[in-house]
Amino acid sequence: MRYRWLYLLISSLVLIPGVYSLLSWQLKPSIDFTGGTLLELSVTPNEQGFSSDKLREIAQTNGIEVGSIQTSGENTYILRSAAINQEKSTEFQQQVASAAASVTEKRFETLGPTMGAETLQKALTAISIAALTILFFVWYRFKDKKYGICAILAMLHDVFVVFGIFSLLGHFLNVEIDTLFMTAVLTILSFSVHDTIVVYDRIRESLRKLPGVPYETVVNKAINETLGRSVNNSMTIIFMLLALYLLGGETTKWFVFALLIGTVSGTYSSPFVAAPLLVMWDKVFSKKRSFKVALPAFNRKAPARA
Repeated sequence: MRYRWLYLLISSLVLIPGVYSLLSWQLKPSIDFTGGTLLELSVTPNEQGFSSDKLREIAQTNGIEVGSIQTSGENTYILRSAAINQEKSTEFQQQVASAAASVTEKRFETLGPTMGAETLQKALTAISIAALTILFFVWYRFKDKKYGICAILAMLHDVFVVFGIFSLLGHFLNVEIDTLFMTAVLTILSFSVHDTIVVYDRIRESLRKLPGVPYETVVNKAINETLGRSVNNSMTIIFMLLALYLLGGETTKWFVFALLIGTVSGTYSSPFVAAPLLVMWDKVFSKKRSFKVALPAFNRKAPARA
C-alpha cells in the first residue's frame, strides 16, 4: 500500500486515453443496436479469384451502404450494411455469382432501427441493475458501505478500461460493439467483483484476528496472502481465452478479446485499485473522526478563577 499512488497512476495512464476516446468518438455500434442487415455468404472463387474488396465494389454498385465486411473461415464473408430486403439481397447475390464460380447464402438477418435502440436500452439497463445489485450485496455482506462502494469503483475501472479500448479500436480499426460485447461486459462485472471479494474477505478475517493492528498493515497482509491465488486463477482463464482468440473464428474474435482485456484488468484492479481505495477511504474518514473528537477541546472554556 506504500505504492498505492503508483498503482493509481498506472490505471490513469490506461483510463485517460480511453475516456477521452469515449467522449470524443464514443463506441461504434453494430447493426444489433443501430438496425441494418447482416448477410453471410460462402463464395467459391473462379480462376480470377475473389476478395472482400470485390464484394464491397459489387455492393456499392448495387447501392448498398456497407458498414463492414469480415471473413469467417475460408471464402466466407460476413457483410453488415444498411437495411435491405430479401429481393435486394437476391439481386446482389446474383451479381456476386457472376463474378465468382458460385455463391451460397448462409445467413440473412435484418433488424430495424427501433429494435436496435430497444436492444441497446436493455443492455445498458442490465449493466446498471447488475452494478447496483452487486453494490448492495457487498455492502450487506461486509456490514460497511465502504466495501460496497470501493468494489463498485474497482468494477467501473475495469468496465471503463474495456469501453475505452474498444472506443479506440472502433475509431482507428472500425471495430463494432454488438450484443456479444455486452455479454462480455456483464461477465467482466462478475469476474472483477468475485476477485475483489476474495481480497476483502481476507481483510475482514485479518481484522478479527489482529485487533489493534493498523488498517494499512492488515490490507498488505491480505493482498500478500491472496495475490498468488488470484494470479494463478486468472492465468488459467487467460490461457484459454488466448487459445480462443488465436484459433477461434472471426465472429467471436472481439468477444474473446473483450473478455481477455477484462480478465487482465480485473486481476490488476482487485489488489491494486480496490484495496488502495479502502486504505484511502480509511485514512480520510479516520482523520475526520479524529478532527471531530479534538474539536471540542478548542471550544472548552478555561475554568473561572476563585
